[in-house]
Amino acid sequence: SFYQLIHQGTKLIPCDFIAFVEPLNPLGRHHDLLMANVFAQAEALAFGKTAEQVKEEGTEDWLVPHRVFEGNRPSNTLLADKLTPEMLGKLVALYEHVVFSQGAIWNIDSFDQWGVELGKVLAQRIVPELENEKVSSLGHDSSTNNLIRRYRKGRQ
Repeated sequence: SFYQLIHQGTKLIPCDFIAFVEPLNPLGRHHDLLMANVFAQAEALAFGKTAEQVKEEGTEDWLVPHRVFEGNRPSNTLLADKLTPEMLGKLVALYEHVVFSQGAIWNIDSFDQWGVELGKVLAQRIVPELENEKVSSLGHDSSTNNLIRRYRKGRQ
């Protein structure tokens, strides 16, 4: 799972937890359980679990290495009062600022990505194939060709 990769993977993957004090749809104690997991995941990433702690729990020796969590994995927890349109806008602005700042530090233009440009060029070839279903010869890889066919079929 994704969290397993963050906790025990071979690469350091910083992550953000975004949570809200007030749920939009209260359902019993569901929100408290969800929030407990947010806080616990952040704590587990920060402090982990040593082999000694795992052994103290009575875990069999062969299983100990699988239950050890290194800790010292970076994460941020953003805790806002409630998800509102204003808060969502603030979150988008925050991440735009992060992308801009990282680009400035790394001396790259974060908003002019060559991979995105390649996608735009390829899209110009695909648009006529989507708009004109009489084009039967698709000149892409098998995955893209089948996605185009599936899309066309779904519109009929």
